[in-house]
Amino acid sequence: MAIAKAERLMNLALCLLGTRRPLSKRELRGSIEAYLEAGSDDSFNRMFERDKDDLRELGLVIATVENLDGEVGYLARRDSNRLPPITLDAEEAAALGLAAKVWQQARLAGAASGALQKLRAAGLPEDVDPYEAHGALEPRIPVHEAAFEPLMLACRDRRPVVFDYRKAAAAHPEPRHVEPWALECWRGHWYLAGWDRDRGAERVFRLSRITGRVRSRGTGFTAPVPDVVTVRETVASWAGEIADRSALIRLRAGAGYPLRAKATKVRELGDGWDELEIPYGHGLDAWLVEFGPVVVVLEPAELRADVVDRLRAVAKG
Repeated sequence: MAIAKAERLMNLALCLLGTRRPLSKRELRGSIEAYLEAGSDDSFNRMFERDKDDLRELGLVIATVENLDGEVGYLARRDSNRLPPITLDAEEAAALGLAAKVWQQARLAGAASGALQKLRAAGLPEDVDPYEAHGALEPRIPVHEAAFEPLMLACRDRRPVVFDYRKAAAAHPEPRHVEPWALECWRGHWYLAGWDRDRGAERVFRLSRITGRVRSRGTGFTAPVPDVVTVRETVASWAGEIADRSALIRLRAGAGYPLRAKATKVRELGDGWDELEIPYGHGLDAWLVEFGPVVVVLEPAELRADVVDRLRAVAKG
């Protein structure tokens, strides 16, 4: 039904844009197949009025004209429905071109390429390279997760989703019912922020931990969408990047480079071990578990206990 309506609206828009004189309802009904199939005049009139209102909501300017005989006709004049020419200076065109090129390795590569072609038509010279001013940089947004595209569409359409999610220290995934708010890339990984219906709270999910297919649910959102969704700040706090405490760990020499990058102090212990002082925030225990036997937590005691509990849960399967 949705496809049939979209086709009907498109045919009506083409008729109204393609005519040089106003077309009456009678003429429009005889020109569009879906209107010919209407069971009665009342059915056609209701369908036509809805379609006309839908096109106007989409931005099409439809004029209503009454001829000398009192018959009402409709048309969409091209001058009323033509956008003004887009003019970009060199810096604006380069900035938009650079933004579009970011997506060249993502699922939106086709749309980005089309956007670049439109930028060329809008004034970006063929000999202008968006990277010219930043020749050493070539930004890319990696999108390898199959969940990215359905979640992006669900965020756009405000449509709840269901997916299986495996937490960092869990052996098996579990279903999550989420109202998706926003997607954001942070340190090479994609994260989804949204309302977790099962837990009744805001949650952030790492896309690489979503298993299986993302399924849509037709019901609307039950929780209000915040004006600002702070995905990066939330993930950073969970990863211990926003912290006012420190943790002391032992780390195998030559291992755990992400931990070494965060360390505020490093001391060689000998026998293939180093001692590191790192920021301690919510979620640090889950991150340390990912490094397995190359990390030993020394203090604080509650962090050590949390890591041991997570490792035992993994061992039990």
